[in-house]
Amino acid sequence: MRIDRRCTAAWGVCGIACAAVLCCVGATLCILGGCSSEHYKEDADKEVYGILENKWRPDFGTMANYEVSDGEPNTIEVMGMVPASGVLSLAEAVGIATKYNRQYQDQKESLYLSALGLTETRHRYRQQWFGTVDAEYASVGGNEEATLESVIGVNRDFLLGQGVQIGTRVAVDWARFLLGDPRTSLGSVMTATLAAPLLGAGAGKAAVENLTQAERNVLYQIRRFNRYRQQFVTDMVDQYYGVLLERARLDIAEASHKRRAQSTDQIRMEVEVGRRPAYDLGEAEQSLLNSENNLITRRQGYEQTLDNYKINLSLPTELEITLDQDELAALEAMGVAQPDYTEEEAIELALVRRLDLANTRDSVIDSERKLILAAEGLGPQVDLVGSASAASTPETEWTRLRFHDGRYTLGIEADLALDQKAKRNAYRQALISVQQRHRNYDEEAARVTLNVRQAYRDLRAAAETYRIQTMGLALAQQRVEVEKLSLEFGRGTVRLLLDSEDALVEAQNAVVSALVNHTITKMRFFRDIGVLELKPDGMWEQTSK
Repeated sequence: MRIDRRCTAAWGVCGIACAAVLCCVGATLCILGGCSSEHYKEDADKEVYGILENKWRPDFGTMANYEVSDGEPNTIEVMGMVPASGVLSLAEAVGIATKYNRQYQDQKESLYLSALGLTETRHRYRQQWFGTVDAEYASVGGNEEATLESVIGVNRDFLLGQGVQIGTRVAVDWARFLLGDPRTSLGSVMTATLAAPLLGAGAGKAAVENLTQAERNVLYQIRRFNRYRQQFVTDMVDQYYGVLLERARLDIAEASHKRRAQSTDQIRMEVEVGRRPAYDLGEAEQSLLNSENNLITRRQGYEQTLDNYKINLSLPTELEITLDQDELAALEAMGVAQPDYTEEEAIELALVRRLDLANTRDSVIDSERKLILAAEGLGPQVDLVGSASAASTPETEWTRLRFHDGRYTLGIEADLALDQKAKRNAYRQALISVQQRHRNYDEEAARVTLNVRQAYRDLRAAAETYRIQTMGLALAQQRVEVEKLSLEFGRGTVRLLLDSEDALVEAQNAVVSALVNHTITKMRFFRDIGVLELKPDGMWEQTSK
């Protein structure tokens, strides 16, 4: 709308323009009122999590530990997850890790962003409101002019499965409404367009493919996230037991040092009364010094391993915590049990249930779908196109559209495809892509099979190693007792006693290492065949066959 008039006072025109602008701004603020930044964040979260909930299938795992944080967690918040005793159980440690670990947060954000991108792709085919306000005042040579143009309306595009595109638009000119009679001064225009492919890959077929791929990409990201969760929890459990293992080695070193100190004291007394030669005491004291040095190294290794684990839990390294040693005692009480799977059953499960392999398999389907579209793009392309447009009568109610005076078209758009070089190349590339995807899947399936076979062999070897080391520990304990008695009755030597003590320490370390190794190897086996189920608290269990 444009207002032209000559005035002796410039404020008259300025007043009209300013009033119009204020009205437009006021109306806009009324529309957008209450839409704070927090509102938009909550709206995005609602739509994103709705998408994830709809696409998350039970075979992906429990839907938990996937929501993004609104900010970097502060130290006090993380420390609040630690019990007052400072002793962290395995479940508590994994729970903290899945909530606060920095790398895990990155994975959750990648999942969120994939679904957020899909909301924008979907939005192209949903109702879209638009509104513009342009106001200007100009004075040239005594001529004053105030211009106000404003449009508000809604667009809606429809994309049907066969590539049919329908676009609709309703626009209302509301500048006259702001400055005139609200009932008689509003005008509107409604338009619609149609494009349908008759031959080839025209109209909206490419848009259908883009939307389909966007939907599937979110599905793939959910699979990647859940596969990462399985690997992450396995690593966190491995590291937890790694800390306990270092603590157990420290305890073994402390116990050995104590026994060596007692033996050295006994030998010293015997040397003083002349029952033993002095070189026996020197050998015992040298062994005691070596044991003390080993004890220092073990303590440093334990503290360093614990500090590294604190970082993975996003805890400050200066925080005094310990890991629950009862967790290791529980493993010792359970012993070693083999999973109830044959190698063939394990491989079959992995080929069906591995989430990363499922993504590779579906990528073959994607490439075949794109090949069909590329093939349809060869040769002539013919689309049926149409349009309709109707406006309301000026200076009347905006709802009275004059359909009888509207403009309607229907026709055909054809591309004779006289130059096919680009489309030919695209088709050839699509053919090669299909072959590549098939080969990638075959190779990935072979690698998964090899991975499971290796995991199955590792599990059997770990169980056998634990059995052997347990037998070795019993022999080492017996040997120490024998050497003590032999030394006591004068038939043994200090060197044999010290050697038996070294063998006992080595056997004790080997047994606890073999136990932890079997536990982690079994967990990895369950992960690699796709039956590692993660619970909401971050812990895991084996699902049924």
